[in-house]
Amino acid sequence: MQIIDCGLIPYGEALELQERLAAAIAEGSEDETLLLLEHPSVYTIGRGGSMVHILDPAITAERVNRGGEVTWHGPGQVVGYPLVNLGRRGRDLHRWLRLLEEVLRRTLAAFGISGQCRPGRTGIWTARGKIAFIGVGVRRWITMHGFALNVCPDLHAFSRINPCGIPGCRVISMAQELGLPPSQAAVKRQLQKNFSALLQELLPISWRRPATPLRSPGVASHLATGHGIDR
Repeated sequence: MQIIDCGLIPYGEALELQERLAAAIAEGSEDETLLLLEHPSVYTIGRGGSMVHILDPAITAERVNRGGEVTWHGPGQVVGYPLVNLGRRGRDLHRWLRLLEEVLRRTLAAFGISGQCRPGRTGIWTARGKIAFIGVGVRRWITMHGFALNVCPDLHAFSRINPCGIPGCRVISMAQELGLPPSQAAVKRQLQKNFSALLQELLPISWRRPATPLRSPGVASHLATGHGIDR
């Protein structure tokens, strides 16, 4: 597993990088990879997402091959794109989403923030609002897209949409929960640590699907439409 910190990178460039890496991982010529980065301000929407959730007609949203509705990425938000070969790790999409949820929860806990899942909803929430987002795609069983964690972004950008297709969805950041912004570098270190540990714990190479796959609240509904999944 290689971990690459891309810094601030335009969304289109990051998507091209994901596509190149996914193809190489599928061919066996590249290691599995976790990309950590920030984007300049951009709105994206999943393949099956509805434009009705874009409240400001001036917004142009990038239509991408992932599950989920419209969301925003921008400075102050740490984005993670794991490119992992699920073909060698059990081919269990529910377990993959459980892993991403747990990475985010453990990372928040390391900073004293309690994050939870909500039944029927993807992402991670605190008592004050949604703090982290998950939207995945799979190509030839190589994962793409991933998660976004609000560290200290300008949250006004979310007021122009129904985040994740949820009218009235309140969005929060780590900075607001803590009263001051944590170090981006420290957040990235925790994400790397937790992702590496949980990948080995929940989806080791050659892991076989159990009789009853591990699930968590919100996962089944997220996958029911099959958005972003290209086996």
